[in-house]
Amino acid sequence: MCGIAGFISEQNIDNRKGIIKAMTDCIIHRGPDAEGMWLDEQSGVTLGHRRLSIIDLSANGSQPMMSSSERYVISYNGEIYNSSELKKHLESRGHNIEYRGTSDTEVLLESFDKLGIENTLNFVKGMFAIALYDRQDKKLYLTRDRVGEKPLYYGFVGDAFVFASEIQCFKSFPGFSGDINQDAVVDFCHYGYVPAPMTIYQGVNKLMPGCVLEIAAPYKEHKVWPYWEIIEVAKRGESSPFKGSFEEAVEELDRLMTESVRGQMVSDVALGAYLSGGIDSASVVSIMTKLSSGSDKVKTFTIGFDDKKYNEAEYAKDIAKHLGTDHTELYVGEKELKDVIPKLPEIYSEPFADSSQIPTYLVSKLAREKVTVSLSGDAGDELFAGYRTYDKLLPVWNKASKVPGGLRHLAGNIFTNVHFGSNKIYRGARCLRADNIVEMRGALEVTSLYKDKVAGREVKLVDDKLLKGQLGSLLLTDMLHYHPDDILVKVDRAGMAVSLENRIPMLDRDIVEFAFSLPDDYKLIGKNGKRVLKSMLYKYVPEEMMNRPKKGFSVPLTKWLTEGDTALWASELMTSSKLAEVGILEKDYVEKLWRRFQKGNENSRFVWNILMLEQWYRHNTK
Repeated sequence: MCGIAGFISEQNIDNRKGIIKAMTDCIIHRGPDAEGMWLDEQSGVTLGHRRLSIIDLSANGSQPMMSSSERYVISYNGEIYNSSELKKHLESRGHNIEYRGTSDTEVLLESFDKLGIENTLNFVKGMFAIALYDRQDKKLYLTRDRVGEKPLYYGFVGDAFVFASEIQCFKSFPGFSGDINQDAVVDFCHYGYVPAPMTIYQGVNKLMPGCVLEIAAPYKEHKVWPYWEIIEVAKRGESSPFKGSFEEAVEELDRLMTESVRGQMVSDVALGAYLSGGIDSASVVSIMTKLSSGSDKVKTFTIGFDDKKYNEAEYAKDIAKHLGTDHTELYVGEKELKDVIPKLPEIYSEPFADSSQIPTYLVSKLAREKVTVSLSGDAGDELFAGYRTYDKLLPVWNKASKVPGGLRHLAGNIFTNVHFGSNKIYRGARCLRADNIVEMRGALEVTSLYKDKVAGREVKLVDDKLLKGQLGSLLLTDMLHYHPDDILVKVDRAGMAVSLENRIPMLDRDIVEFAFSLPDDYKLIGKNGKRVLKSMLYKYVPEEMMNRPKKGFSVPLTKWLTEGDTALWASELMTSSKLAEVGILEKDYVEKLWRRFQKGNENSRFVWNILMLEQWYRHNTK
């Protein structure tokens, strides 16, 4: 795992080496083992790299790296899990390459050179953000993995095209203004993250997952195209569903998970896994244990909470004992959790307000004491219908959709305007106005204060990329937005903050495509979500050990914001908002939100969103 940065401009830029050094110094946590740079004064291309050594620890794996033909130069962040298959694929095409080392970087680079960019991307499995410069055609390519595990930001600063793994690198580039993107602020206040392709800064974008950006001399304009689209995957799965029985689906998932975990366990450094006590992480660890040899026990890590309402560590310990892992657990109280809060703007670099970011950082820090790579069970909920929202919402939509749309819209419009400040009435009214199940789900997650708007623009609550099926539409929307912009950001930044590489086996291309091909009842019947995944897990762990309510990985936000020092901190930020002072947020909105929360009439999540935005702003405008 690594961090990349660079810029390209035909205009004269003084001190290119100093600038790229400053940019890569910002992401030293992503790659503390080595640094590198490559400059071409004639073309104006400057590439930088920070290395966290995972495969081929020698200097042969250093970057930026030039292909054997000297046509391509790469600066790359990620891991290609099927690099050995890619090497064989190159040989089968008659490319007998004399490799300098054993890194996946070199194999990937030679494949770009010999097979082309799109053919290579279609073949590889992995997580990555790549900058590839074609010296012959004077073109720079940026590309990102299929589902967005690795981040990549880009934009113009003056005449220069700039890119980096993290957005704070842009502040090291001369002339960067750092003007706030007002549309991003509005969406952040609702979601708790900045939806891609927007970022918090004007003129800086996130490259979307599964896409390639191409920019050629004179480097004034760029184009972006997809090499893989999850929307098309979902549509294919819906039109050509899995034909086998439920039992056959369980066996196929087991086979796919085994292959994915096997590929992701390849490492030249110590490797382990998170074990929360839930279905998803237990599934990954079970297969890791199956694949591990003899006395080489899988290392597992769990964070426990003193508050039993949020604690799953005891369950994780039972699973670890059953599977025979080398288990490490750490119990933390509110003090340890709260001590992370001041670090969040530095860890996440953009405003980010998923409160599970705090325990995620702590478990990453715990794991890093013993390993450099950790596997996680993320994506199980989104791919196999694990969230309770799914089973709760489907019957509501089925009933509401039977009422004529005109009548529902009329009633919804009336109560949207006359809701008496009640979130319950307001959300119900927005549900009546919903034209599809995704819009209804969005309507259940708003505050009535959005009627007054946050900063001059109402947030968009619906996506137009829907399937014919209701459950499939919900899952697709989450995989398009919530998962890459929230879950994957949380996991990547928390791990990279402590120089830990996180890998997610369920995001393997074949598993994602398989999941979208499954019939709905293979995933969800009534309240029984993740049916196929659970049945696979029960081959390794007794069902009675897993048959309990899900607690999640959360913190007691409402308690924090109403008691003790954290409540005082929150009150100061909300009542003396710097964002309101400069007009980024409407003062009336912040004050109303805080008053309503104190009276018990507002969700703590919306308050936390403002607090994280406020704290980020103060940290970045010192």
